[in-house]
Amino acid sequence: MTTEPTTEEIIEQTTEQDETSQLQEQLIALQEEVKAAKEAAARANAESYNAQRRMEQETDKAKKYTLQKFAKDLLDVVDNLERGLEASEKAGADESVLEGLRLTHKSLLSVLEKHGVSVINPAGDKFDPEKHEAVGIAPDVEKDVVGTVLQKGYALNDRTLRPAIVMVGG
Repeated sequence: MTTEPTTEEIIEQTTEQDETSQLQEQLIALQEEVKAAKEAAARANAESYNAQRRMEQETDKAKKYTLQKFAKDLLDVVDNLERGLEASEKAGADESVLEGLRLTHKSLLSVLEKHGVSVINPAGDKFDPEKHEAVGIAPDVEKDVVGTVLQKGYALNDRTLRPAIVMVGG
């Protein structure tokens, strides 16, 4: 025989169900809060990481191109030294003086190269307006090919410091 629950038992069961339902709702709400907090923490972590990477890249870039102005100023010294060496050779200067000028020139270029400065001497290359400045047309040279190099150009870590001044085939 089954007995029917009493009113008190029904009220007690209903109260327990209500409490269980409330606890489940609270649990779901807390789980959602934890999930949202984890997502916010992950986003903040990613933003922090990205900011750190950007700063490192900017620092590397600044270090890489810090010497740009100084190196560009030194190019005039290299040009003058080359002109002096050429004039001394034409004038028939003493061989020991010429050797000293050659070694100084070589040493200066070596120091520049050590710090990322490279020579752009494009004779025979295809004309590139990023690296070359055309000032005339060279006869007997294929179209868009560098013929005569009037002044060498220089680059610092693949960034043009000074374009090479050239005559291009027409």
